[in-house]
Amino acid sequence: MRSQIEAAVVDLSGPVSKDRIDLQLKTVDEVEFRGFVRKRINYFVDAWDRISAWLFVPDGKDEAPAILCCHQQVPQGKDEPAGLEGDARMALAQHYAEHGFVTLAPDCITAGDRVSMKLKPYDTKTFYKDNPKSSVTAKMLADHMRAIDVFSEVKRVDAARVGVVGHGLGAYNALLLAAFDDRIQACVASCGFTRFATDKEPQRWLPEEGFILLPKLKEYIKSGKYPLDWEHLLAMAAPSPTLIITTLTDAAYSNPRSCQKAVTSASRIYKILGAQSAIDFYGHHDGHRITPETLEVADEWFERWL
Repeated sequence: MRSQIEAAVVDLSGPVSKDRIDLQLKTVDEVEFRGFVRKRINYFVDAWDRISAWLFVPDGKDEAPAILCCHQQVPQGKDEPAGLEGDARMALAQHYAEHGFVTLAPDCITAGDRVSMKLKPYDTKTFYKDNPKSSVTAKMLADHMRAIDVFSEVKRVDAARVGVVGHGLGAYNALLLAAFDDRIQACVASCGFTRFATDKEPQRWLPEEGFILLPKLKEYIKSGKYPLDWEHLLAMAAPSPTLIITTLTDAAYSNPRSCQKAVTSASRIYKILGAQSAIDFYGHHDGHRITPETLEVADEWFERWL
């Protein structure tokens, strides 16, 4: 079943590169804070593209757990989870470093330092001109797999305790990574999706211009019949602990309650694998954002599983 779902995802998104390349990891600068060091690093995600990221290393811990922090759809990209600009509540990389985790916050393609010249953030025209058979979704997934490779080169990281967290676009990417990379041992995804089958505005996934995630989805939107849905991706992540946090009053998505249906469906696979407690759903009414309460829920999940 897993191979069939993976094939359906690849058919929809285009091939996902799983090549293990030489990262050539370099530290550009570092700043010491109370309790952790923040480093600006860069590394190759493919043969041509070297990107920068923020790496946080907590003080005094050997073999520390690690968390990849995927940014939401904001122009500054990685700088928001690093706490440099944007919403302070989204400074997840800094937050988890303060809690003893090694954290990493890279830019997605078209965000932060990876915005194409003369284009606005999240404008994908240049990407699709160069990669007509691929998708931004496949590229982000491949790049986040390289980010997990970075952790393997950081001596302080316990490779058996690696997690991923994200909100909005970051949650979308976190769930895909958990589904495709078995090195992920815990995932927290906040407000990342609504089921395709019950989405009243499915065109959100491929606008006429701007940030086009899945161009090939267009043919399925017309027919209303989809080759897979989010419960299938959640099932692919099994038995890795996965927590779905969703506001039930989300203006960004037309049917946020469908997330709970996806979790219920995927939980059957977790149960078969003897991991029924490793998938959970937390709903709230605080809008499309992370609150102190939802952050506390996420903290407890990582403390439990990492």
